[in-house]
Amino acid sequence: MNKLDDKSTIICRCEEISCEEVEEVIRNGGRTFDDVKRITRCGMGPCQAKICTSLVAEIIHQQTGLSPSEIPLPRMRMPLSPIKLETLATNSTSFSAVKSVLDEVELEEGKVR
Repeated sequence: MNKLDDKSTIICRCEEISCEEVEEVIRNGGRTFDDVKRITRCGMGPCQAKICTSLVAEIIHQQTGLSPSEIPLPRMRMPLSPIKLETLATNSTSFSAVKSVLDEVELEEGKVR
């Protein structure tokens, strides 16, 4: 018996997503890890898909017949991080809702803008 045969098997431990939930996304047209991620949050926990990527790819393969090489890897994004008060204080006149990560790197390295 394959571990993925039990539909209650947890595929993403961080977000507690089961095999059944992943299969439902695939039945509704999902063909990539990112499709599953958008609907279920699979891969968005603290491990950032390190555990569940291969399991989701295996389910996609079983359900669709796509070969592993046809299933794209998940799109990786930089994790969000809080903005330091120093960043806000030194650039308060031109503060925008979206603050560039590069601005924080410059402040941490002591570079002058």
